[in-house]
Amino acid sequence: MVETETYTIEGPDGDVEEIQLPSGLVDIFAEQGEEPTDVVGDIVVQAFAQQAHVVVHHAEGEVPGDLEELNDEMENIFEERFGVSLADAMGHSH
Repeated sequence: MVETETYTIEGPDGDVEEIQLPSGLVDIFAEQGEEPTDVVGDIVVQAFAQQAHVVVHHAEGEVPGDLEELNDEMENIFEERFGVSLADAMGHSH
């Protein structure tokens, strides 16, 4: 059986979630010298950016304006973190 390691996420209200990941999995995605918490943070930002994109650009029907604003801000956060736009990273734009 594979060992696991725990990462802790703390919300702005102090609520805490512990996430178990297989030991060594984070290392697969790390560049040399990169901290494991940075890797986990990168994946969280990527996941939220992709999911927000899907909700806004690939949903059926009208999308409320506040969701478009949230998506726009998430795209800004993505670009600040990775130095490339989400559209460029995904290979398509809307």
